[in-house]
Amino acid sequence: MNIAMLIAGGSGQRMRQDIPKQFINVYDRPVIIYTLQAFQNHPNIDAIAVVCLEGWEEILKAYAKQFGIDKLKWIFPGGESGQESLKNGIMGLNAVCEPDDLVLIHDAIRPMVSQEIISENISCCKKNGSAITVIPCAEAMLLTDDRSSATEMIHRDKLARTQTPQAFPLKKLVWAHEEAAKRGISNSIATCTLMIELGEKIYFSTGSEKNLKLTTTDDIEIFKALLNSKKDEWLK
Repeated sequence: MNIAMLIAGGSGQRMRQDIPKQFINVYDRPVIIYTLQAFQNHPNIDAIAVVCLEGWEEILKAYAKQFGIDKLKWIFPGGESGQESLKNGIMGLNAVCEPDDLVLIHDAIRPMVSQEIISENISCCKKNGSAITVIPCAEAMLLTDDRSSATEMIHRDKLARTQTPQAFPLKKLVWAHEEAAKRGISNSIATCTLMIELGEKIYFSTGSEKNLKLTTTDDIEIFKALLNSKKDEWLK
């Protein structure tokens, strides 16, 4: 079984809005519904889980019913940190799913994830045992210690910008969080970074600049523009 697990446990403080960013309405639809619909519509996604911010569970259920998200099977509580939220979701799935099921972990605030990105993530994970959605680094990258100046650069060819989904077999994710607890790793910012900290090799699948993460109000404006855009016929 292929399971999408959306992480929606954050409060969205950087957005500085009255409600969490995953529940902000864009054209009369919450951001999280756009994300849920991407996985709902993919033929190879069998079930969806959401790690949800406390107090928003019933609202999420109501939205899922309203918009016909019938693949949503489980809602797990968010944690105090990103790693804790991930662990809550993984251990919740471990109680109801099979060890060899694939879990695609995805930010609820990446609503523009395409069907192609999801397909490649699944394919890469089945082939290699992991799949981290990435895009190339196109900008010049500078190394800074004080965030206001730099004297060193990092060659961009050696860098990859990570996105989600990030896919692993469930048993590998359970192992990672149990091993992290043993080693005292408690604040890894993503599944890919946790695996690296544990000494694991991870494999890449292809992402897109359009697969943006909605972190600030500027990102909301870009999201609206993408929703209204249409690819020119001459573009390959």
